[in-house]
Amino acid sequence: MALTAETESRLYRSLRAAAGAAAHLVALGFPTAVAVLARPGSSLFSWHPLLMALAVTPGRGGGVEAAVPIPLPSVSQFSFLMTEALLIFSPETSLLRSFSRKVKVRVHWALQLLALLCALLGLGIIIYNKHLNGKPHFATWHGLTGLLAVLYASGQCAGGVLLLYPKLMKNWTLAKLKLYHATSGLVGYLLGCASLMLGMCSLWFTTSVNSVSWYLAMLCPLLTSLVIMNQVSNAYLYRKRSQH
Repeated sequence: MALTAETESRLYRSLRAAAGAAAHLVALGFPTAVAVLARPGSSLFSWHPLLMALAVTPGRGGGVEAAVPIPLPSVSQFSFLMTEALLIFSPETSLLRSFSRKVKVRVHWALQLLALLCALLGLGIIIYNKHLNGKPHFATWHGLTGLLAVLYASGQCAGGVLLLYPKLMKNWTLAKLKLYHATSGLVGYLLGCASLMLGMCSLWFTTSVNSVSWYLAMLCPLLTSLVIMNQVSNAYLYRKRSQH
């Protein structure tokens, strides 16, 4: 019986490691594919999908260059920086697994700030582009969800300051602050992935890829979401339940 439990545990760790490795590949491969589709520099709008794919928080929908006759929500926002910022704390697949937690926290902060800057820049580009083309703002579910994700990420980054200076919250323990920061960050990540998937339903994206590629693209945020959910639940939620 003990051997069986040990075997199951080993298999579970192997599956987590394989899923984490796949998440790293998706985090890098998805923005690369988006860059090929969007051709950054070909139009003002072309920078929006790439910046949002590099970031982690999706941007707003709609808005295309005048040369493009169809309304176009941005399709790809959520892959590289935020995913890697969260995977840093993975016990199986972190690229900084041999480094101290202090180093991991600093890199996490740097990646999160870069992600927020990319998201805000991508948001500004789509706002200006829609203004130039006389397009309405927040006209799609993708646009509304994306804006909410950007605002949420801004608040999440601001809330993370409390972990650097926990004395500001005298009635809260550091462990509780970490728990709330991790779980609220997971909600923000899932919100961003939802906006990303809504963006991939846009006319631009569906006409730019074939049906097989579209389904594969849809699997990308699903995979990273499951990996991040498992990581957070194992690190915080499951541990908290086991303490009661």
